[in-house]
Amino acid sequence: MTDAGWEQFPVEADVGIRGWGPTRAEAFARTTLGVLALVVDPAEVRPVERREVRAQGAGPEMLLASWISECLYVHEIEGFAVRDVEMTVCTDTMAHGLLAGELLDTARHRTGAGVKAVTMHGLAVERRPDRHEARVVVAV
Repeated sequence: MTDAGWEQFPVEADVGIRGWGPTRAEAFARTTLGVLALVVDPAEVRPVERREVRAQGAGPEMLLASWISECLYVHEIEGFAVRDVEMTVCTDTMAHGLLAGELLDTARHRTGAGVKAVTMHGLAVERRPDRHEARVVVAV
């Protein structure tokens, strides 16, 4: 397994995303990219613009849900396709970061599943001996 990345995991009727990295911030960033990749393949997106995102939560799990919801909001409202996610702050209750990408261009970007919402089912933020891991299930 690489130092940082994301993967889907099986969930009945929804989609699970697991992200990991050497820090909690990297695990949040990879999990977020995995969710956004359901909408637009990051490999098809050029990192020509940035969007600043902030979120707060009562603890790490609620923060993860709030953070991903805010990033999905930027995609939905601004039509912003994401290439990469960079976390600048990731505490137990506050997250701040940047989304790199460009405006959605339906002539160039193939769109995938629409993500309806982040669910509370299976939501987890954990520190493992060799890495940090975050898991989320989204309704599609």
